[in-house]
Amino acid sequence: MTTLQDFSGRSALVTGAASGIGAACARALAARGAARLFLVDVDGAGLDALDLPGEVHRITGSVADETLWQALEPRLTGLDHAVVNAGIGSGGPIAGLSLAEWRRVMAVNLDGAFMTLASSLRAMEAKGGSAVVVASTTGIKPLPGIGPYGVSKAAVAHMARIAAVENARKGIRVNAIAPGGVDTAIWESGEDFQRSVAAIGREATLKAMAKTTPLGRFASSEEMADSILYLLSDAAANITGHVMVSDGGFTL
Repeated sequence: MTTLQDFSGRSALVTGAASGIGAACARALAARGAARLFLVDVDGAGLDALDLPGEVHRITGSVADETLWQALEPRLTGLDHAVVNAGIGSGGPIAGLSLAEWRRVMAVNLDGAFMTLASSLRAMEAKGGSAVVVASTTGIKPLPGIGPYGVSKAAVAHMARIAAVENARKGIRVNAIAPGGVDTAIWESGEDFQRSVAAIGREATLKAMAKTTPLGRFASSEEMADSILYLLSDAAANITGHVMVSDGGFTL
């Protein structure tokens, strides 16, 4: 019997697919029957390490590279689903940031998300489909020291809502998800995180960070993937333009 979250025979694009939420989405899509996957990441070795059934196209490169999308888009024709996930972190107060650092984050998190979504929408135009943009609770709740990241995530969430209005009559649904703390590799680049891991270990560091979350825990990438696949699937057929917050109560 066909289930509402069955992706049998469908095609999907996942960016930032080599690790974390992206890799969890790729594995979950494959496990639920997706026949053709397009996986994009700068980490080619990470993509190669994903052992997935079906037809898997691994594209190594940055989502911020326009030429990547110019080459890939013709191959995406007839795409069913897209997970707009690739992103990088940044730290420091706004007054202390250089324009170069601001642009480094925006190039991937905003410009890259725009090119990913735009290419996906064009590829879905003939028969419809669905996309989920990975935003963040930092785009909803202002936190100090992560200006470009939070701003970029607020922007992509609103981009998803605009795209939802623009494409609804084409049978294309666009939603966003705003995770709170998730145990992924994005934390590794933070100096404070590195110092804490060196002092007390990674697990204790994450547990300490999660104290600001009412549920007292960070989510796993697999939990985020489950929510993303719900929004992609036919089970969410009447949902578009929604920003789903999955944060253990952090934004309360």
